[in-house]
Amino acid sequence: MSAFKKIFVVVLVSLLCVSFLTLKKNTKQKEYESVVSDLSIPWGFTFLPDNSILITEKEGVLIHFKNGKKHQIAGLPKIKVLGQGGFMDIELHPNYKENGWIYFSYSSGNSKGANTTLMRARLQNNRLINQEVLYKATPNTRRGQHFGSRIAFDKKGYLFFSIGDRGKRDVNPQDLTKDGGKIYRLHDDGKIPTDNPFANRKGAKKAIYSYGHRNPQGMEINPFTGEIWTHEHGPRGGDEVNIIRKGKNYGWPKASFGINYSGTKFTDKTSISGMQDPLYHWTPSIAPSGMAFVNSDRYPRMKGNLLVGSLKFRYVSHCTLKGGKIVKEEKILQGLGRVRSIEQGNDGFIYVGIEQLGIVKLLPN
Repeated sequence: MSAFKKIFVVVLVSLLCVSFLTLKKNTKQKEYESVVSDLSIPWGFTFLPDNSILITEKEGVLIHFKNGKKHQIAGLPKIKVLGQGGFMDIELHPNYKENGWIYFSYSSGNSKGANTTLMRARLQNNRLINQEVLYKATPNTRRGQHFGSRIAFDKKGYLFFSIGDRGKRDVNPQDLTKDGGKIYRLHDDGKIPTDNPFANRKGAKKAIYSYGHRNPQGMEINPFTGEIWTHEHGPRGGDEVNIIRKGKNYGWPKASFGINYSGTKFTDKTSISGMQDPLYHWTPSIAPSGMAFVNSDRYPRMKGNLLVGSLKFRYVSHCTLKGGKIVKEEKILQGLGRVRSIEQGNDGFIYVGIEQLGIVKLLPN
């Protein structure tokens, strides 16, 4: 081979390599596109019928994103930002088009501390009106941990929401007379269903639906089965995915795959007879927040599966489901930031709220 041909081959191979790397880079960039930029901690968001977005910022701001612009909503209740507490989840009533009710959770309190509150209100001219407190956890505490709190409506119209154990591991989760470490069920107007599992138990918090939870920051109704799925933070290990059953005890802190942050054990049990074992657990912890089922034809490969955000490792876990169990995980949207919230939009696309970034749309690949 002549010197000229050798040079030609080297140049050709170099160009092909550059083209391949550029294509690979561009393909990676097309995994998502930005929808709402410059958000701090988009704790929760939901889509209105016109496809505009209501977004809660943990610091106590409600944003209406419409036609490419952010409009700050006035008339919010007094939100006490304390540790992990602030303005949290937001959800529309299933019949929002008819009644206009918007539900949200936040931390409220006084000089003695704060606890999780559930409220509903309507939106009129960029202001909240008709505000009604539906549930206020007690007592207020100065501890900054584990407020929860996600909201979901099931197919029968019941309202479910979560409250974490508020940092009182050995007091709240197993005690039915105390708020914290529970999943609650109400009617949409805040009334307590008469068939709640502990409605007739003396001294019990009658809104409790399940107990023995640590800090559930993910809750969705499985659109294929109608079941209530949650996930919750463990300590060092033991992040859990659970299917919520009426009146059941999910074990915290009696049973856990986690250990104390210091490395010591607080229990030697991962399973206890009569208590519910997790469907799935992460050890080490990924710090899960936000979750969504994919039931959209936009993502043929992911349809029927579960998405869970990781705060700690900054990715979305695509969890493949088979026979109602998680059988495989794949990391997507890696390295963009702490994933706080995930929703499937009215258009069938998946949207992800990422701290210090904003809301991005997952593109089908």
